[in-house]
Amino acid sequence: MPLIFEQQPRESNKAFAAFSLYLNIGAERSTAAVGKQLEKSQGLIERWAAKFDWRSRVAAHAAHLALVEREAIEVSARGKAAIWEKRETQLRETEWAMHERSMAAANRAFDAYMERDKVYANLADISRLLEIASKLGRLATGQNTDGDKSKGDGVPVLRVEVNVALEKIYGEGKSPSPSGAEIVDVQTMPALTEKTK
Repeated sequence: MPLIFEQQPRESNKAFAAFSLYLNIGAERSTAAVGKQLEKSQGLIERWAAKFDWRSRVAAHAAHLALVEREAIEVSARGKAAIWEKRETQLRETEWAMHERSMAAANRAFDAYMERDKVYANLADISRLLEIASKLGRLATGQNTDGDKSKGDGVPVLRVEVNVALEKIYGEGKSPSPSGAEIVDVQTMPALTEKTK
């Protein structure tokens, strides 16, 4: 069945052509303008307009165009959202890969430092590298990076403290973290305890 603004059953080609002209005239449309352009009598045009309900058909056409435009905007928005979701996923993958590389570099530097090998990094450098790796890991997994202890849903975010390493090296007594954050013993972390044999 045709849409209301398309040619209707029992609507002649001439009557539909008159309606199409009426529809396309725009806001200034009138049956008089259609009659004048088609060189038809005003009475004939008004009979067609009444019989085939031109006003309702014009309103239906406008509603149809609005719907088509809205759907096109939604399709465009969904396409853009998909593109940005893909970009976010790629960025997270890149951040996670950098996190892994940074952690591996920090582990190697820390192992070398603990074995007293010649190393070009000090504990501050290692700590900074671990901080960067931790931040990249939190970014890649959608967690807070502003130093809060939780990511907003109650999941604790561990903070690596250099004090633990210093206590292990110099044998000082353990003292609580000044920030109150949970202290992680970097020597007991599995990736840090593996030594090259």
